[in-house]
Amino acid sequence: MQTPTSPAVGPTVLAAGLRLPTNGLDYTILGIYFAVVLGIGFAARRSVKTSLDFFLSGRSLPAWITGLAFISANLAATEILGMAANSAQYGAYTVHWYWIGAIPAMVFLGLVMMPFYYGSKVRSVPEFLLLRFDRSAHLLSSLLFAFAAILIAGVNLYALAIVVQALLGWPQWVAIVVAGFFVLAYITLGGLSSAIYNEVLQFFVILAALIPLTVLGLKKVGGWGGLTDKLSATHGHDFVTAWGGTGIGHANPLGANWLTIVLGLGFVLSFGYWTTNFAEVQRALSAKNLSAAQRTPLIAAFPKIFIVFLVMIPGLVVAVLVPKIGTPGSGLQYNDAIPYLMQELLPNGVLGIAVTGLLAAFMAGMAANVSSFNTVFTNDIWAKYVVKDREDAYYVRFGRLITAIGVLASIGTAFLASSFSNIMSYLQTLFSFFNVPMFVVFIVGMFWKRASAKSGFWGLVAGTVTAMVNYFVIYKHGIIGIPTDQGANFVSAIAGFVAGAVVMVAVSLFTEPKPAESLQGLVYGTLPQSRLRSTGGTPLPGMAEPPAAGDDAWYRKPALLGWGAVVLAAACYIPFSI
Repeated sequence: MQTPTSPAVGPTVLAAGLRLPTNGLDYTILGIYFAVVLGIGFAARRSVKTSLDFFLSGRSLPAWITGLAFISANLAATEILGMAANSAQYGAYTVHWYWIGAIPAMVFLGLVMMPFYYGSKVRSVPEFLLLRFDRSAHLLSSLLFAFAAILIAGVNLYALAIVVQALLGWPQWVAIVVAGFFVLAYITLGGLSSAIYNEVLQFFVILAALIPLTVLGLKKVGGWGGLTDKLSATHGHDFVTAWGGTGIGHANPLGANWLTIVLGLGFVLSFGYWTTNFAEVQRALSAKNLSAAQRTPLIAAFPKIFIVFLVMIPGLVVAVLVPKIGTPGSGLQYNDAIPYLMQELLPNGVLGIAVTGLLAAFMAGMAANVSSFNTVFTNDIWAKYVVKDREDAYYVRFGRLITAIGVLASIGTAFLASSFSNIMSYLQTLFSFFNVPMFVVFIVGMFWKRASAKSGFWGLVAGTVTAMVNYFVIYKHGIIGIPTDQGANFVSAIAGFVAGAVVMVAVSLFTEPKPAESLQGLVYGTLPQSRLRSTGGTPLPGMAEPPAAGDDAWYRKPALLGWGAVVLAAACYIPFSI
């Protein structure tokens, strides 16, 4: 996921002494990047002729493009800074947010859920709820998602502003306005295609920023062996393992045990994020066919497995170089890990690439949320409930207008984020409030034909309210002692999931189920459209399609890619579990 973390303090307190020694070469690299971003926007504009082109790239993109965009949309700079901070504070526990907190859910999305999403030809995640449940579930989920997307886009903008202020000296409001303008320009020009092609570019720019930092950091501390030996001596052996100290009843800095890690992070939060967050799913829906849509999250899973090393190792290196980081006497907070290494290790030129990589990551995270917001607001709210049945060109124009409004709203929520001392925990809280309840509604609706139309709406309400009550009342007022915000968010997610499921079952038992014929292709085990055609039935939303030419090659099989990613992630745990 846009993976939430819990460092002790948020990026709002980056150390004042971290100003980077940038020069004209670094700013030239930055300028070239911004020029290319706008160039992609103008180039993509030529392909936008219909609303499907603007909102879903005409469902025409190859799997490798959508796969890289999928992972880039997730790899926001809040994750880069936050995961390095997480590693400096908690050590190798960071791997859980990738290998158990992302890969299984990404594989589930590709193998199980994408056939429902893509086959039903919906334009958004909330629209699927309209087909499976009713208009009330659809409208509520649309409003919740649109609200959450603007809040999360604002987090990315604010984090960008405080980092740019600390590293380059730009005033916060200048950084917010400049970044907001560029995101607005290229999405308004080229729609989702512009966002996706820029995300592919941003993926490689981010790697170009992180790889030199990781390699030079390891060299500084004597390689991987020197790093682990030094950390074991100063922080204990558990600091460089994944599961050390996570037994039930054992205290650890994370404030979570193996059970809450597996259930809260590995199942509820992870599956809730990856399978229902339209900012991610939208990239798969823009693929050219069902096979490409399925392979989108599966292709993204492989870089996701290894990106953890590019954010974790810099944090571990800083834990060696600044042993007292995070304490009042060090002058550095955990969130200073990446900027500190940039200042200490990178020469000019490479420094410009690193700064550009951070800016690219922030813009990718913001663009993903803004592009998904404009799709949901236009198609699921405006076109279905406000202005219906207008010509297609009208909705393209409105999509561009609502994009501008969304960016302006994000600028406002960017300043709202400044009221939170830890924006990583703020992100985690948003995920537990908005993604988890939607996930329980999806999972029950997809696998239980008896779930009634009314159960979707009440499941969303129950899950959202329960998660909020657990966090703001039970945790914040100390009714139940939970050591950290991170632990509280795990518990909120579990509580929201259970409440939503229980209410859906109860409501379904007292209300009529939807007619079986309306569930074809929307519930696991029902007939897809191709089977209905072969038996003379009426075509319905769920659709199975034969592989396109070349998609039946063995190395493109979704099952092989998916289970290969799961096995590889599990194997990566081995050296961190001994």
